[in-house]
Amino acid sequence: MTDIYYIEDDENIACSVKEYLEQHNCKIITFSTVALAKSALLQSLPDIVLLDWNMPDGQGSELCRWIRSHWEHLPVIFLTVRGDSHDIVAGLGYGADDYVIKPFELNVLYSRILALLRRTGQTNNSRLSCDDLLLDKEKMTVFCNHIEIILSQPEYQLLLLLMENKGKTLTRGQLLEFIWDSNGIYVNDNTLTVTMKRLREKLNNPGCLKTVRSFGYRMEDTI
Repeated sequence: MTDIYYIEDDENIACSVKEYLEQHNCKIITFSTVALAKSALLQSLPDIVLLDWNMPDGQGSELCRWIRSHWEHLPVIFLTVRGDSHDIVAGLGYGADDYVIKPFELNVLYSRILALLRRTGQTNNSRLSCDDLLLDKEKMTVFCNHIEIILSQPEYQLLLLLMENKGKTLTRGQLLEFIWDSNGIYVNDNTLTVTMKRLREKLNNPGCLKTVRSFGYRMEDTI
């Protein structure tokens, strides 16, 4: 799943883009101001940023320059009505990787997103998501609603295994074997129950973490 931040103050455009991209295995969060976008970016990074130019509390050009000063390789695409050649050159000069002029076809936008992710090597990234949960395998960090959650090693490994197998039910035996037995630590079934209980509590009992009664557990998107 591709995680996308879309900074756009026009609610109708934001909703139509969000609806279309979510039908194509994307998780998209929209922001109506530059301030909200900055706050979210400092908490957790998406795979790609879609950015309007004219915002109520600032210019998308300045936000693009700010993004590039913090994250050199984070892909950014301008989506804007400003189609003058001077604006296009300026937008790319601020650090954007692509520039799409409104109005645009949604299927063309999606194709350009995929093309940019291929060029930047982000299509097989290390970030996993499910609903409002985000797990970064490289940094070994977990965020829930953009707030970092500190997990113990067993809790992190349990969540990682479930998110790597999102949509699949894993049995209690599989989880015990993969997380504990494979490390040479032999435990009883209650260890998994306790670890899962603590994990749910730290994540505020997310709806995407399902219990399959008398069998095991499964992660699946619900929103």
